[in-house]
Amino acid sequence: MKIAIYLYMILVLAACAQRSSPTTTASKVEDKVICIDPGHGGTAESDNYRVGPTGEREEWINLRVGLILKELLEERGAEVIMTRTEDVQVTLAERAALAKEGNADLFISIHHNATADDQVNFPIIYFHGSANENRAGVSFGKVLAQAFLNKMFEAGTPVSLVSDHTIFPGAGASVLRGTYGIPGVLAEASFFTNPREESRLKEKAYNRAEATAYLEAIEAFFGQGQATVLEKKEPLLIPPFEVLQEAERMKPEARWWYKDYLEGKSLMDLGDTASMEKAYASFTRSARSFPDSYVAGECHEFRAQLLGKLGREEEAAQEQKRASAYFVKR
Repeated sequence: MKIAIYLYMILVLAACAQRSSPTTTASKVEDKVICIDPGHGGTAESDNYRVGPTGEREEWINLRVGLILKELLEERGAEVIMTRTEDVQVTLAERAALAKEGNADLFISIHHNATADDQVNFPIIYFHGSANENRAGVSFGKVLAQAFLNKMFEAGTPVSLVSDHTIFPGAGASVLRGTYGIPGVLAEASFFTNPREESRLKEKAYNRAEATAYLEAIEAFFGQGQATVLEKKEPLLIPPFEVLQEAERMKPEARWWYKDYLEGKSLMDLGDTASMEKAYASFTRSARSFPDSYVAGECHEFRAQLLGKLGREEEAAQEQKRASAYFVKR
C-alpha cells in the first residue's frame, strides 16, 4: 500500500513539473514564423546622424539585438527569417519581400532613435496605417510597449504607440507598407542620442534585456486572441501633415518640441482669438518637429479644438480624425 501511494505521489509531482516547465511557454511561439528586420546597415559612409555622442551607430545596435532575439526564438521552436545578419545594406523592398515570401506570422523591424534633444529617451512603436484598421499591429504594439517599459525603463516613463503616417505622411514606412496584412511593427526601443542610453546600448547584457522584452511581447501576442488587419482605407481620407524628416530632426528648432507644447496649452486657456491662433501655431511647431512624441497626439487634438473655435469646422474634423487614427492612448 505504501509503495502504491509513493508511486502515485511521484506521478503527480512529475505531472506538475511538466505543466510548469518552460516548454509550455515555448509552445506559444513554436512553429511560428517570425521575420526580424534589424534596421539600416552599411550606412556608416552615407549618413552622419544615426550615431550617438561617442560614435555608437544605430545599425550596429539593431543587429546585435536582432541576433540575440533570433537565438531566443529558435530556442523556443520558432522559425526565424532575418533580413540581414551582417552590417550590410538591404533594400527596403527586399526586406518586405523576405517576410512575405517566407509567410511570416509576425514582422518586427528593430530600430533605435535620434533627436536634437539629447535628454529624450522613451520607446516609440509604429504600426502601419490606421489604428482603427490595423488592429493586429496595435495589439502587438501594446504588449511590446509594456515589455520595453518593464525591461528597460524606470516607472512612469512615457511611451508612444503611433501610426507610421506620423513620420512619413501620406505613405508610412516602406517595410510596414510592404508587409501590410502581416501583423507587425517598427519599434524604436530607445534613443541613442541620449548619452546615458548610448552607453547602455553598447553593453551586450542590455542588448539581451531588450531582446528579452521582444520575446516576452511575442509570446504574449501569440498567447492572446488574434486581432485582425483590415483593408487600408482611412489614411487615404486624412490629408498629410508635413513634418521634419530623419536628419532634419537634428535641427536646433527640434529641441523646443515640449516648450512649444506647454506654450500652446497656456495660450489656449486665454480664450481670445489672437491667443488661440498663437496656441495653434505652437502646437503645430511641436507636432511638426517631434511628430511621434508622447504629446504629439494631444497637439493634434488641441489643434482640432482650436480650429473648431476659430470656425474652421472641416479642418477641425480632419484633425480629430488624424488624432483618432494615428495616435493610440495608453
